[in-house]
Amino acid sequence: MLDFELAALYGVETSQLKRAVRRNMKRFEGDDFMIVLSVAETEELRSRCQIGTMKKSSLSEGKNTGRGYNIKYESFAFTELGVAMLSSVLRSDTAIEINRNIMRAFVELRRLTQMAAAGYQELQREINDVKDYIEDILKDQNDINEAHSAQLEAISMALTELQVQKRQEKPRRRIGYNATDDDWI
Repeated sequence: MLDFELAALYGVETSQLKRAVRRNMKRFEGDDFMIVLSVAETEELRSRCQIGTMKKSSLSEGKNTGRGYNIKYESFAFTELGVAMLSSVLRSDTAIEINRNIMRAFVELRRLTQMAAAGYQELQREINDVKDYIEDILKDQNDINEAHSAQLEAISMALTELQVQKRQEKPRRRIGYNATDDDWI
């Protein structure tokens, strides 16, 4: 946001806002807080935003403010961090209220983060409990499978032994006419 827009939001004059920023320049160092725009860049932004350029002085409209809207000085463009920092250096009631709300928001954000961390730890514990439970079930199932495999192997061996024993018993008589025997079966 540009300095004149923020001045209107905070209820101060643009010159007062710029003075406060210049007095506290260390707070705004770096491009992540604020950048200084040239007069040409400010004019370009104003024309793109359709705010209007080169407005006539309000004296010609019958008002006695004596100031025009022509841009004469470099403008400041503030980032989100810069807007928050600006509320701590301005002395208007609006800026003080905004600064209080920002501090309250930070405290609330920290509280929510701590709640989320506690919820995350609880969720992690529940996931570990479910993993342990599933591992126990799979171990029991493996034990059952091993027992079944052993039982099936024992049954298979018993059937094999029975087949061998039956073959070793007396040979079976053939069905049909036997030339050595005169009887039919």
